[in-house]
Amino acid sequence: MRCIIVEDEPLAEERLREYIAKVPVLTLVGAFHSAETALASASGLQPQLAFVDINLGGASGIELVESRLLTCSIVFTTAYAEHAIRAFDLRVADYLLKPFSFARFMQAVERAQPHTTAVRSHAHGAVRSESVFVKTEQRYERIAVSDILFIEADRDYRRIHTVDRRIMTLVSFADFESSAASYALLRVHRSYMVAIDKIDSIERDMIRIREHQIPVSETYRERLLEAIGERLPKSGATK
Repeated sequence: MRCIIVEDEPLAEERLREYIAKVPVLTLVGAFHSAETALASASGLQPQLAFVDINLGGASGIELVESRLLTCSIVFTTAYAEHAIRAFDLRVADYLLKPFSFARFMQAVERAQPHTTAVRSHAHGAVRSESVFVKTEQRYERIAVSDILFIEADRDYRRIHTVDRRIMTLVSFADFESSAASYALLRVHRSYMVAIDKIDSIERDMIRIREHQIPVSETYRERLLEAIGERLPKSGATK
């Protein structure tokens, strides 16, 4: 992900540079000390993410974003909390209060981009997902979609069960549903997604995949029925 820094405080800029250098998926392509210089150069750099200080000399970071000329994900960085409502109205990805830790910085990076990056191929005019990258605590890992059995929620994490391993990630169910992998994965419960082609059987409100039994809630029943093209009993749903 190509990113830029718009920051007029040298120490704050240096911290952002250090943090960005620690993240393999980020590439710093420019750093600017004012909104004006950022706008003059950003189009040629084609950034996908900008870390923007609100209190800049000249035009503010808010004015920069309000111009709509910086067409990328925005993370505001500021020492002041009072601009948070305006930032929310502008739909920026995140709002970092200085000083912020590397862990908090990483949360902002994850919010600024889809947590899953799909590798797609075209076959007979359709888009098919072959693999996804998911963020673990230490790195991004590639997972073949065809290897996924199901995904379950574990507090703030998601545990991905594959044919040969389990992977913990902060990727949300919504991120999986919006990624190219969604053609193969189906939400069946507030705590579970399953790979449709890995379902061995469905009995009442329970899916069996290998030795695993996965509940089906009433909320997601109709989607499951549409996916498998069959009708199941309506009673006794697990919620």
